[in-house]
Amino acid sequence: MNLCSKKRFVCFIMSAFLFSYTFLQTGFTVQAVTDYAAEEEARKSLPIASNSYEDWPDGPAVGAESAILMEANTGTILYEKNIHEELYPASTTKILTCLIGSEQCQMNEMVTMSHDAVFSIPRDSSNAGLDEREEITVEQCMYAILVGSANEAANALGEHVSGSMEAFAELMNRRAKELGCENSHFVTTNGLHNDNHYTSAYDLALIARKFFDNELLCKMSSTYEYYIPQSPTQPDDDLYLHSKNQLLPGKAHAYEYLVGSKTGYTDVARQTLVSCAQKDGMKLICVVMKEESPHQFTDTIALFDYGFDNFQTLNIKANETNYTVDNNNFFQSDNDIFGVSQPILSISSSDYIVLPVTAVFSDAQSTLSYDQVSEDSIATIEYTYHGIPVGSATVDLATEELDTTFDFESQPQATDDPDAPIAPDNTSDHTSSGSIASQGNEDILFINVQTVIFWVVGIAGILIFVCVVKAVIDNYQFAKRRRKRTRYKKRKRGTSPFDDFDF
Repeated sequence: MNLCSKKRFVCFIMSAFLFSYTFLQTGFTVQAVTDYAAEEEARKSLPIASNSYEDWPDGPAVGAESAILMEANTGTILYEKNIHEELYPASTTKILTCLIGSEQCQMNEMVTMSHDAVFSIPRDSSNAGLDEREEITVEQCMYAILVGSANEAANALGEHVSGSMEAFAELMNRRAKELGCENSHFVTTNGLHNDNHYTSAYDLALIARKFFDNELLCKMSSTYEYYIPQSPTQPDDDLYLHSKNQLLPGKAHAYEYLVGSKTGYTDVARQTLVSCAQKDGMKLICVVMKEESPHQFTDTIALFDYGFDNFQTLNIKANETNYTVDNNNFFQSDNDIFGVSQPILSISSSDYIVLPVTAVFSDAQSTLSYDQVSEDSIATIEYTYHGIPVGSATVDLATEELDTTFDFESQPQATDDPDAPIAPDNTSDHTSSGSIASQGNEDILFINVQTVIFWVVGIAGILIFVCVVKAVIDNYQFAKRRRKRTRYKKRKRGTSPFDDFDF
């Protein structure tokens, strides 16, 4: 075999090897993708617990291992699928990290990037490009975490709050328990994989309720790009951060009602997503765990649409008939010596329940509980729908005076005719002090009951005092006159052996 033939043979062998290697690699990759797709498809057949609720609308089948849709203000669970299963949260961990940061820090505090914070993360993991010993504000740090999912920034924030990442993890676990989490254990600040770092969809929803109750955190988690400018403590060029969240404005799956959202991914956790949306006064939290891209976004949208289309909020105070003045004098009295006065107790006007759109308020069952009371409330009305908790209302003490109170100094001037009716003062607001409201043909006088009682008690006290003084004086004068009469009788009769006896 000549030299050229040998070269061609070697080239052929190398080409065959490269072709085989490429084919095998491609084959393995396709097989892996196929396996993930098959697993996702299989997960769609997992039971959806909420679909078994009586008279409850059926929710969509999603490819996530675990998913929950929760109404944020009442905690009502609208959709549940394996919500208590312990799974890996990946970077959705960072909503707890930033929640604690917002509770423990001022936004202008400076956070220093330590050696451990920067170099304890894999080089190819999400980061903001921050270097050791650089300093940024807490606000910039939290934007880096929530927009760029920066792992080194999460580590640095944890060290800033607790002194070390380990101590911060202990704080994370304490805070999670305070929020009601029961199937969670946190080890890292950022969610990088650790076998002992896990949570559940339900626990993440509880954390998200608190997280999305913070206006600044909502703003941060709905921002799709952010930059950290160069400064004396951050001498690098401006650092530009871009979110990979496809629910944000301008992205492929932008959702118009989105309040905020945080993504997460590791090879083991797969895709995870925690989101919040609000429409027509209803605020929903959605969590999907162990999902495949891009279905973490499309399934989240499907769940949000399911919630907004199939459920309604009903104000409790406006609809409640079981706890009213008509059948329970515990709340207020409408037979008042002063006309109409403020109720002693009242149902909170801001509380509501969540029901399917096919149900009415009277379909919900209520119970009065005295277990959870506060300084301003003495009881709670708990509501269920076929055994499913759908909301509650507090029975509050009336701590504020009526807006419509009568001011004696602002009465209209009396006319010469004693029978002439008193005309209302149309120049003043009818809800202000001194107004007179008309209901039908009857004028109702709203009186400040506390002031009236004060004056009544004061006047009564003065009268009692005057009566006591008068009684003492009269008794003293009567006794004095009696002694004078006795002496006069003695002088008139003279002395007698019977003077010691009173006939």
